[in-house]
Amino acid sequence: MIHAYDESYLYDAKKNLAIVVDYLAYFCKLNNNQIQNILSKSKSLKFFCQGHPTYLAGMSGIELAMKVASEFIDISKIDEYQPTFEKTPEYWVGWALADYCWYRCKTLDDIFYAVDFVKILGMYHLYHEMDITRFYETMDKYMKEGSKKTKLRIMRELNNLSQSQLAKKSGVSLRSIQLYEQRVNDIDKAQSQTLFKLAKTLNCPIEKILENPANDF
Repeated sequence: MIHAYDESYLYDAKKNLAIVVDYLAYFCKLNNNQIQNILSKSKSLKFFCQGHPTYLAGMSGIELAMKVASEFIDISKIDEYQPTFEKTPEYWVGWALADYCWYRCKTLDDIFYAVDFVKILGMYHLYHEMDITRFYETMDKYMKEGSKKTKLRIMRELNNLSQSQLAKKSGVSLRSIQLYEQRVNDIDKAQSQTLFKLAKTLNCPIEKILENPANDF
């Protein structure tokens, strides 16, 4: 694998991404869904993951955090960032994700396509004191499971709809659609009204969006 940047930059990259996630959580006071959205869609972080010198080595962690946050929200009234010696679970997530992105040659967008931020955050208590390779192993498993497209996503893409467009047209929340497509929630256990709305919008039978239709119909 060809890494995005030299390993000599990896420590700073981990520290800086850790500060970004910590800043979004504790100083911008964003919820987990908002943090995931920013991490996966930020243009600055795309350049960061690609090893662009300006974003990787030309900024401190807080400078990067403020630039990332300002892409999405007004940060003028947010308190000045004061890193603590007691690292938060969110700080660990940023650190671990930067490490994983580098070693597996992934972007944050790649990761959040397959694995939900909440799921990674939930790994903190078990993995933060373990060798990082144990985190890699579990993330590899989650990535493999999550990278397989759900039938809902296949039908959505066949209809040339984004997740947001499907949510707006169907009346099913964007978050619910994301969780079904990431397999965090089991669509086979969704309420019949939800399934009807999605299937009607996608112009298909309900069975076409279920993962195991034989078990339900």
